[in-house]
Amino acid sequence: MPIASMTIELRIARAHSLKDRRQVVRSLKEKLAHGFNISIAELDEVVTWQSATIGIVAISSSRDYLSGQMQQIESAVTRIISDFGAQIADIWWHFIEES
Repeated sequence: MPIASMTIELRIARAHSLKDRRQVVRSLKEKLAHGFNISIAELDEVVTWQSATIGIVAISSSRDYLSGQMQQIESAVTRIISDFGAQIADIWWHFIEES
């Protein structure tokens, strides 16, 4: 059964405090979890207020479904974070196949 794993590195230019950073990350996680059947978590410790790394994992019996879902998630992330003046610094995803 295929598993898709996505890592998103964010730059949060408008964050001037830890509270600002948390608001962006929390909002992103809540909106994605509500809109998609995924697991989502913050992957890094707070190094700076203006960056964050988010991990997303999804599982399905269809690799094609997962591919489409990852593309939809990427579009949703771009929309959601633009409201906060943040941007994607890097994003990548891959499949993990069970043998």
